[in-house]
Amino acid sequence: MDLAFNAEELAFQREVRDWISANMPVEVAEESRRSRSSHVSRERLIQWQRKLAEKGWLCPNWPKEHGGTGWNSTQKFIFEMEMARADSPYLSSFSLKMVAPVLMKFGSDAQKKRFLPRIAAAEELWCQGYSEPGSGSDLASLRTRAVRDGDHYVVNGQKIWTTNAHWADWMFCLVRTSTEGKPQEGISFLLIDMKSPGIKVDPIYLADGTRTPMRHEVNQVFFTDVRVPVANRVGEENKGWTYAKYLLEFERGGQAHGPRLRKAFRHLQLLAQSQFGDGVPLAQDRDWRLKVAALEMELDAVEMNELMFYSSLKSGDSPGLMASVVKMRGTEVGQKITELAVEAVAWYGVPFTELRNYDSNVVPVGGAYVDDVTPRYVNNRKTTIFGGSSEVQRNIMAKAMLGL
Repeated sequence: MDLAFNAEELAFQREVRDWISANMPVEVAEESRRSRSSHVSRERLIQWQRKLAEKGWLCPNWPKEHGGTGWNSTQKFIFEMEMARADSPYLSSFSLKMVAPVLMKFGSDAQKKRFLPRIAAAEELWCQGYSEPGSGSDLASLRTRAVRDGDHYVVNGQKIWTTNAHWADWMFCLVRTSTEGKPQEGISFLLIDMKSPGIKVDPIYLADGTRTPMRHEVNQVFFTDVRVPVANRVGEENKGWTYAKYLLEFERGGQAHGPRLRKAFRHLQLLAQSQFGDGVPLAQDRDWRLKVAALEMELDAVEMNELMFYSSLKSGDSPGLMASVVKMRGTEVGQKITELAVEAVAWYGVPFTELRNYDSNVVPVGGAYVDDVTPRYVNNRKTTIFGGSSEVQRNIMAKAMLGL
């Protein structure tokens, strides 16, 4: 889909493209390009986010009074498109697109003053403490306890699949503060300093081959008598489920899928041109072209849904059900692209156990970036699970949209 931008929007696109080209460090783009999921090290992420912050472009989805850009939905889409085109890493969604909206809506004045400016200046990064062993999709069954002790809560328990907990400064965390009534009614929303005594972070290495310390993504986090000031509770005690549902709308719609899917789709087309069978490029195969054409139509639909999503945010509204639509279809189409990429490289996708880091000088067998195909496929299997599985999203939409 080629968006019909008007002259003003095309001028904005050139401005964004030129600025990113002139300011994105080469090492940031290359590390992102070699990453299994466009995530990079803390050092590179901070390096790039601070440049964006200095320009005033780090928080395009925030209201202007909190440091946002004031861009309309099309400008935001263009920005995401040009960021993807330039191999920008994913920015810190936990900071910029999850905890920040919750603080703006439900946080105290002191919390807004303390945390929002530091997030906007890329001085502090956040992680999310939701999932626990046995409490994934059934998040209301979480068991991490927070017991009131004067002006503090004492937190004990465990969180799992915690992305970037190994280098995050803060965690927004759901804890159980009451066992009375429905499970959802006894949950509170705490802001926890990751340097607090009693916090232990252990890495979880995934099947995509990432084994290098500090380059992994997810962790398990243990809390042993961690003291958290009551002042770090967002909103009312035992009302955290309300704030968590609000945040989940931003998590599900927080990443712009379309621009990065479009880039991955173009990469898929290049792979098909470089892979041969009987001396003929795969891209010329009739069955392959039918598969790619069907996939591109699904990608067009994702982009249109995202534009509707951005439009819903321009007046400060919460994303609502559009977040479920965007999250479900964006992640499913992303998986289809990685599946076709594995099909395209065939046996060259098998030997991925000795993966190159972004700065490796090892030449892959089968052509440039062929060795990334299987790790990206494996890593992408998680996307239809975290943030609410596709099955959960379908149930939400069936009930709220269709009345089933």
